[in-house]
Amino acid sequence: MSGNTRKKVVIVGGGFGGIYAALELDKWLFRHPGVDVTIVNRDNFFLFTPMLHEVAASDLDITNIVNPVRKLVSDVEFFDGDVEKVDLRAQTVTVSHGDGHTHDLPYDHLVLSPGSVTNFFGLPGLEEKAITMKSLGDAIALRNRMIQQLEEAETECGAPDRDHLMTFVVAGGGFAGVETIAGMNDFVHQALRFYPHIPYEKVRMILVHPGEVILPELSEKLGRYAQQKLEERGVEIRKKTKVAAVTERGVRLSDGTEIEAATVIWTAGTQPNPLMKTLPCRLEKGRVCVDEYLRVPDWPGVWALGDCALVPNTMTGGFHPPTAQHAIRQGRVLAHNILAELRGSPKRPFSFRTIGQLASLGRRTGVAQILGFHFSGFVAWWMWRTIYLMKLPRLEKRLRVALDWTWDLIFSKDLVKFLSRRKDTISQPQEEVRDVMARAAG
Repeated sequence: MSGNTRKKVVIVGGGFGGIYAALELDKWLFRHPGVDVTIVNRDNFFLFTPMLHEVAASDLDITNIVNPVRKLVSDVEFFDGDVEKVDLRAQTVTVSHGDGHTHDLPYDHLVLSPGSVTNFFGLPGLEEKAITMKSLGDAIALRNRMIQQLEEAETECGAPDRDHLMTFVVAGGGFAGVETIAGMNDFVHQALRFYPHIPYEKVRMILVHPGEVILPELSEKLGRYAQQKLEERGVEIRKKTKVAAVTERGVRLSDGTEIEAATVIWTAGTQPNPLMKTLPCRLEKGRVCVDEYLRVPDWPGVWALGDCALVPNTMTGGFHPPTAQHAIRQGRVLAHNILAELRGSPKRPFSFRTIGQLASLGRRTGVAQILGFHFSGFVAWWMWRTIYLMKLPRLEKRLRVALDWTWDLIFSKDLVKFLSRRKDTISQPQEEVRDVMARAAG
């Protein structure tokens, strides 16, 4: 960092990798004013995705699992916008905001961490009709859909269609799918006492999974335990099956079965952000290849991490999985390596072994695999809540979540739909109002 030229670092993406790289750089910036760091993200908050299903199931308030980026960092600049283009040769990032106004942000070091997007695999009707579980908006949409279906099925005119309205299909038996259907199952069944015209047996929760045992990321024993618990609570698990298409009335499965369902949730596939395909870097399955220092080969000053990066595992000869716990640590190592590059000091290779994985199954049960040890039931559920609560950024949000969980033990779940549109200021069309006023005047 010799001379008077200020070095510019641009971070693309505000997920786990990008945010933790920014947090690490932010700790260092006040001592080194010659570096400008900017993080670009289309949302002005960091979403703590492990708790997303709890927002959908009305366990947590919608704002308690998000942190405004500007409250997380003090010396890092934040740009709320969409990345339109990355020009590695010109070393600029083109960002748009507002009504399409664009800016070219120059950089000396670029951090690529745009994350992943949903992969619909080109299946008919899936993208148009299914709800995904990737964003805060998705969780709110799912919560609204469940409440709307309950309200519709409760009415007299909705009675003939109750089977259809009260059938929910979740595609994908990984962590997202299992935790989502567990939360949905609890929410809908606890809500039924406020909807006396909907019989308990009308509710169908169906989990579609291509494998023999759900939660393949964990041991088979824990997967079978989770399967047993869900089935005891009435969840139907269709194993060795995939969703082949989403129809007007439901889904068609790969075995030819047609299921009438008003709600379909897709958690069965992701792919790296399409931005990566526009870059002249070496890619494998859409992910940019990096070395053990998280550098993009042949492009000095370009770094990548998280879901969009293929990070080599020097211990196994393979690659690190794209999980949040890896992205967090990659962000910290990457920040250290950028600073080392600026100072001319040795860089640190990324090396990390998965500590463990946990899943919540609802009703105070869970499964956990930590450092080779297996846990299930209440202990695993308590570990899930404790570990993720401590990982949630900022004390304020941890206290809010802990308070929400406490209220959830005492009170029933909230059944309020969150509407994003403005309500009309009058209850009648203006023409009718004018007619009424004219008659009154006459």
